[in-house]
Amino acid sequence: MRKNILLIGGSYGIGHEVAQQMSMQHNVYIASRTNENLMGANIQHLPFDVLSDDVSELNLPETIDGFVFCPGSINLKPLKMLNLDAFRQDMELNFFALVNAVKSILPKMSEGSSMVFFSTVAVNTGMPFHTSVSSAKGAIEGFAKSLAAEYAPKIRVNTIAPSLIDTPLAKRLLNNDKKKEMMAGRHPLKRVGNVKDIANMVTFLLNPENSWISGQVIQIDGGMSSLNVN
Repeated sequence: MRKNILLIGGSYGIGHEVAQQMSMQHNVYIASRTNENLMGANIQHLPFDVLSDDVSELNLPETIDGFVFCPGSINLKPLKMLNLDAFRQDMELNFFALVNAVKSILPKMSEGSSMVFFSTVAVNTGMPFHTSVSSAKGAIEGFAKSLAAEYAPKIRVNTIAPSLIDTPLAKRLLNNDKKKEMMAGRHPLKRVGNVKDIANMVTFLLNPENSWISGQVIQIDGGMSSLNVN
């Protein structure tokens, strides 16, 4: 039976790969600002700006079986170069926009449905220059666990905490071979992640066959958070 999957964001990067995988068997709705990369007979694009629009106003089906929130930021600066507005902006995009979307979509979530959010390896593993984004992503982890407890057993909620992934969002950090080699060398598995590394886990968590997993923060980070091989 085809399920209805809603992605906030998904025109590129991890969300785009999730949409391609899920659309093979399910109906995928992508709410995002752009749709130039979207392909697939079972993918429907809905114009949406996560910072100004309301999910409740989207033309969605009566029930949603899977929900993925993709927007995020990589704002890496020393604390002394970050003002409060920078922290507010990261919180607005990463956390408050997520909360608004979840509150809007909850009435449509079906029995046994699944939500997937994104954190970062830097929450569990302290890293310099990550104070702002780690604060916002840490809020997501706490929110997701509490939400999973509050809505069990109807809705499963899990969070993926990746390390650096080769996406347009990370272009500034991977825009030449030297940077790519340096970033790869920081990981025990000696490579930077790709979109399939993360999308494969998202589709796994959305699959009702894997329905005994909730409230987890799953580290997909090339071993960075748990291995010391240097």
